[in-house]
Amino acid sequence: MRIKFWGVRGSIASPGPDTAEVGGNTSCVELRCGETRLVLDAGTGVRRLGDALLAEGGPVDATILLSHLHWDHIQGLPFFVPAYLPSTRLQIVGSGGASSLAAVLAGQMTAPVFPVRLDELGADLRLREVRNGESFVVGEARVRAVRLNHPGGVLAYRIDHGGQSVVYATDTEHYACVDPALRALAEGADVLIYDSQYTPEEYRGDGGRSRVGWGHSTYVAGAELARAAGVGRYVLFHHDPQRSDAAVVDLERRAREIFPSSVAAREGMEIGDTALAEAA
Repeated sequence: MRIKFWGVRGSIASPGPDTAEVGGNTSCVELRCGETRLVLDAGTGVRRLGDALLAEGGPVDATILLSHLHWDHIQGLPFFVPAYLPSTRLQIVGSGGASSLAAVLAGQMTAPVFPVRLDELGADLRLREVRNGESFVVGEARVRAVRLNHPGGVLAYRIDHGGQSVVYATDTEHYACVDPALRALAEGADVLIYDSQYTPEEYRGDGGRSRVGWGHSTYVAGAELARAAGVGRYVLFHHDPQRSDAAVVDLERRAREIFPSSVAAREGMEIGDTALAEAA
């Protein structure tokens, strides 16, 4: 199992000198399980991933697991160049909620918003709706999806392969206690990638607007979940678009005071087999 981060910001892409080190692209994480290629969300970071896959040579065969369909998690898909090539096999997994997955993805690629329709993509494209609690196999990996707390709904995924496991839980709001469904999903995982958009002070609204009910969490809730579930490593993810590189580093430091094996996600950061084994 190998993990690489291509987009780590939440809500909206945030390029600029204050965010260049951590990265300004929205959510996209690549997960390689042997010969199986999984992509967690298709935010703006998926564009550079597509370019990297093409640079490797050979046809692209990948499955994109969408946590939900808010724009910052799907807006990179029309710029994922492998999707335009007939040699590509691409499966997209997610839940359309009140609509269908196909209808939502087609909607963002409809004139006048975008000049190319979803049904005009050249790839062998398959869409799969997934339900809360469903487990399924993708190539060499086993995937389980669990619904979490976010406006409009969101899915967390646990991916298991070769005795190693990764949990991807972004865009979820914590409760007064550790979310029991998420704790069960993350139990004993090697890596937990968790929505850590706010500080507790920001979440409460100390000196400003409260973020309660916005569907996001804090690094404290993430560290407490990691400790309760006995995970190997906690990765702070979905950084606030207004948070500078220096402020992300400070959150990383504060998270380590609660859960020492904490690290803030950065574009280009990789976690490989050796690091997974150490985390376990």
